[in-house]
Amino acid sequence: MFTGLVEVLGRVDRVVEENSGRRLRLVWPGLAEPLALGESVAVNGCCLTVVASEGDWFDMQAGPETLVRTNLGTKEAGSPVNLERSLKVGDRLGGHFVQGHVDTTAALLERRRDGEWEFFRFGIAPEWTAFLVPKGSIAVDGVSLTLVDVSADGFSIMLIPHTLAITTLGTLAPGDRVNIETDMIARHVAKLMAHKTA
Repeated sequence: MFTGLVEVLGRVDRVVEENSGRRLRLVWPGLAEPLALGESVAVNGCCLTVVASEGDWFDMQAGPETLVRTNLGTKEAGSPVNLERSLKVGDRLGGHFVQGHVDTTAALLERRRDGEWEFFRFGIAPEWTAFLVPKGSIAVDGVSLTLVDVSADGFSIMLIPHTLAITTLGTLAPGDRVNIETDMIARHVAKLMAHKTA
């Protein structure tokens, strides 16, 4: 479980193709002590397991399903990534409950300045917008955000300068794809309502 509050902007150091999967070596700038083997880390919002670690670098493996559902298959050495360690019991929950189970990806369609803020509009497959509501929560590349508007096949968000500076969202250009995790409460309610009306 995560909060969607990115701890650090890391980077991909090396990518090794492993049959139908990939092994990613990631660097966590300023990491005080190595991550533990088996520890969960959200990489652009995708929960992965540490399989090797030393100093400020660590390795994680992404399987075929992960590569199909996320943008991790497009990352190369030097690519920035959002990193967050799993939530501890008793920690502050400043974002919202994020599982690290990416639903799909969305494409950035429009980006424009609005004073100090920036407006982003994304396109997404229509089957996912049923779980999105204006002023509701969404995780975009692992960043907990508030939805502004929702349409049949898209949504918009507004970002403050701080978020743009410390996450991968600040580097996005139209056409780029981001990982999306819809609000898990919305997914559960939708499933319960579907069974109730069936």
